Amino acid sequence: MIETTGRINSYTREGLVFDVLDEGPLDGEVVVLLHGFPQLNTSWNKVAPLLHADGFRTLAPNQRGYSPGARPKGRRPYVTTELFKDVVELIDMVGGKAHVVGHDWGAMVAWGLAMVHPDKVRTLTAVSVPHPGAFMRAMPKGQILDSWYMAMFNIPRLPEWLMTNPKVSRFFLDKFGMKADARAAYQRDFGDGAALKGGLGWYRALPFANRRLFGIHVTVPTTYVWSDRDAALGRAGAELCERYVDAPYRFIELNGVSHWIPDEVPDELAEAILDRIGSGS
Repeated sequence: MIETTGRINSYTREGLVFDVLDEGPLDGEVVVLLHGFPQLNTSWNKVAPLLHADGFRTLAPNQRGYSPGARPKGRRPYVTTELFKDVVELIDMVGGKAHVVGHDWGAMVAWGLAMVHPDKVRTLTAVSVPHPGAFMRAMPKGQILDSWYMAMFNIPRLPEWLMTNPKVSRFFLDKFGMKADARAAYQRDFGDGAALKGGLGWYRALPFANRRLFGIHVTVPTTYVWSDRDAALGRAGAELCERYVDAPYRFIELNGVSHWIPDEVPDELAEAILDRIGSGS
């Protein structure tokens, strides 16, 4: 374990270099913010200052495939167990435990940390994506139809071609409710296709996932935040989620909000995070 008391702008694990936004009071309890697809750590820009105002330090990494120095080739380097270990390395840099918050794929990583590395997690706030066991059990209840894009993302080269086309990507992101400012950030950050290919690696590694992990229960205080206009995640998984948490648990449903919760309702999300941190502490 390597502990540091200064700002962390980047860190290295097994030769991969990850960029980090380290903000807020240095002496504050650490909140790790994990972004989803297709966004970078800047997706937390509206939420993080609200946590800083309450005295918390936030660490928001650009995860594997998104940081320019952390884009390994192939599919297997993107299996979820590697994604979990990337974040453990970051937490170890500051020492002790962290409050962990994740949106979209970042939520899946956050769930995984709480399942496999509970000694690193003070509290968990998962946004949009439910526990992987709940997600899989929801498949025959309609989730498989909402997840059609996951199969498409596994086709070689086609998703890169489609999602670097401004008109096609706008249509796709608009379908999932992404607002104009977030779409502009997508065009800026993913337009050249490099980070996009890295993010798609997460989907393409799914066939190699360890399915035994899906049944592990979470034992840290947990809040799950879901929005009823999420075009990617249905209600079935959201309602099944509680079965996989053996700890204080709260389910928050946001009405009239799309999948992009940190962008659309940062105040409500920050309140949920702070409430969980307070209850968990």
